[in-house]
Order: sequence, then structure tokens, then C-alpha cells
Amino acid sequence: MSPLSATAAPALAPGHTAPGLDDVVAAETVLSHVDGAAGRLILRGHDLDVLADWRFEAVLALLWRDLVPEPMDAAGIARALGTAREEAFAIAAPLLAATDPLTPVEALRLMLAALADAATTPHHVLAVAAVPVFAAAIARRRRGAAPVAPDRTRGHAEDFLAMLGGDAPSPAAVAALDAYLVTVADHGLNASTFAARVVASTRAGLFSSVVAGLCALKGPLHGGAPGPVLDMLDAIGTTARIRPWLVDALARGERLMGFGHRIYRVRDPRADVLKRAVAGLRDRGGRIAFAEAVEAEALALLAQKKPLRPLATNVEFYTALLLEAVGFPRDGFTNVFAAGRMAGWTAHVLEQERTGRLIRPQSRYVGPVPAARPVSRAPE
Repeated sequence: MSPLSATAAPALAPGHTAPGLDDVVAAETVLSHVDGAAGRLILRGHDLDVLADWRFEAVLALLWRDLVPEPMDAAGIARALGTAREEAFAIAAPLLAATDPLTPVEALRLMLAALADAATTPHHVLAVAAVPVFAAAIARRRRGAAPVAPDRTRGHAEDFLAMLGGDAPSPAAVAALDAYLVTVADHGLNASTFAARVVASTRAGLFSSVVAGLCALKGPLHGGAPGPVLDMLDAIGTTARIRPWLVDALARGERLMGFGHRIYRVRDPRADVLKRAVAGLRDRGGRIAFAEAVEAEALALLAQKKPLRPLATNVEFYTALLLEAVGFPRDGFTNVFAAGRMAGWTAHVLEQERTGRLIRPQSRYVGPVPAARPVSRAPE
């Protein structure tokens, strides 16, 4: 057993189940560890705080290390992704019209499903390369603009923003998006990663596995929270309304979007990283300063209301501010999340495929049991 798995919660008593499989160990992995009690996220032996200054390509090299037949360094991955983005762009063009009646995440699901198992480009590379190409093309089509072709000479985050906006992005915006992609690259055995590993265990292939991951990410309890953070800020509106709005919301028993986390009990380290990244962006019209004022008041009120249950700012709060500031539409935030999390999904799929074991848990039947039927015997 690995040192990290040794810290897991004790096994449940026979005959008992955990709602949501809380504290049930379903896999051993070298990829990431979420320590909710200490507020730490570890990716392959590195704290997230250390990785925050890395480029996304370097984190891919870290996650894919020892899992692919031909390992590459960050520079090699950057070149491979550039070529694969061009391949994905050719796939995207004929599919865009079919995405018109779909939501952005449904559109991404359709386009990812078009990646063929027969593709000769390494599937983990093509999957990571394809999401920014597809997500940017989907966002541009929704505002009546033609898709922008990728540029293989650009870094992954820079090209994502260029394909979205049509112009060369600012260095600050590129640095912020790079930090975001790194921050969400992997996060333990969350719902979408577990879904991807289950499908991978059937040998369905990497593309089918990551599509399953995206389908899980689509759910509002997993990948859909950053947009509502902006809805909350819009509803508050002005500095004078911050405290009364929050007080009324808490009195009605409403959840404040962007606060609290199912796993982290002290701090969400991803929120800390993104808060620093947001600080490097230009504050358009005081939006970021306003959000910081909302955050401070919300934390104070939550501490009063639930003194025994610390509720800190989570990753979604600063995700919303960052993605809005660099130009993404809020209905496309989940697709940007998928662009980062594809790093973890692909790594977990590769790791799962090496085990060769089909994931087949048991369930405990709690329904009615019919009366036992007599066993018929053949005549003697």
C-alpha cells in the first residue's frame, strides 16, 4: 500500500455503505492526492503551490511520466500539442453547424465523440489538444464569428486565447490561463475522473473514457459552479448591497456560490493559487475589487453563522473572475474546466489501463425479497 493510501479513512463495517462513496478507497494512484484536512493538493510529489508557476505543458509531462511509451519533456509536448491542435481544427470545421441547438458543453461532447479510435496521433495528446480548439470554435460561433485556426508555434494557453479572441493575447492573460489550467489539471478521484477510469477499465479506449469524464463534469454538482458565482455578483450589484444581500441569502438558507467544499475543511489551495493569478490581471471597472469585498463579507458572515464548520473560499470563486477577465463567456466555463482537467483524465486513463482490471464494485440489495421457491428435483 502506498504511503498516501495508508492515511485513508478506516474501512466501513460489513453491511454498511457510504453515501456518495465517501472515504471508500477505489483505486491506488501516483497522480494526485487531496488532503482535505490539511488543505493540500499534491500532484506526483509536488504541492500545487510549487506547480503554480509551471506551464501547463510541464505539468502534462509530469502527469504522463512513465505512463506513455514515448515520454516527452515540456518542449516536446508543446510541439506535439501544436500539431495535434491543427488536426483537431480539421475535425471541428464540419461539425460546428450541428452544435447550434446544443449548449456549449453538449457541443463539446459531440465534437469529442468525433475523435476516432483509429487516429494515429497519440490519443492522450490529441484529446488534450482538441478541447481548446473545439471550445474556442464553439464560443466564437455563438457570437457569430468564424473559428480561428490554431498556431502550432504558440504555447497551449496562449493559442487557446488567440483562437477565442482572434488576436494575440496579453502576457498577463496567458499567465493567468496557464495558472488556471495547471490548477485544475487533476484532483484525486473526483466524479469525472472516476467515470473516466471506470470506462477505461472496460478497454473502451481513451476517447470514450474522456467523453465519459466530460459527461460527469457537465453535472452542476461537479463542473457547473463558476458561472453562478458571476450571477451572484451581478445580483448583488453594488458595494452598498453586499452585506444586506448576503444576510438575506443566508437567512433564506441559500448557498453562497464559491464558498465551502466537500473535501477541503480548512482552505482550498486552488483558490489561493487563482487569487494570486487574478491579482495579475487588469481590474476591468473594479470587478475584481468588488468581488474581493464580497468575499471578505461572506467569509465573516459564514464564520458567524457556522463557527464550528469553517467555510473558506473555494476554487470556483476565483475561477469565475479569472475566466471572465481573460474573455471566456460564462456559459463556456465548463469547457475551459475540461481543457485543464483533460490532463488528469488522460493520465488516469493511462494508469487504469495498466492495471488490466475491470472495475466492478458490489451493491447491497435493499429491496423486497420474494419467498424462496422450492427446488425442483429430477425424478429418480
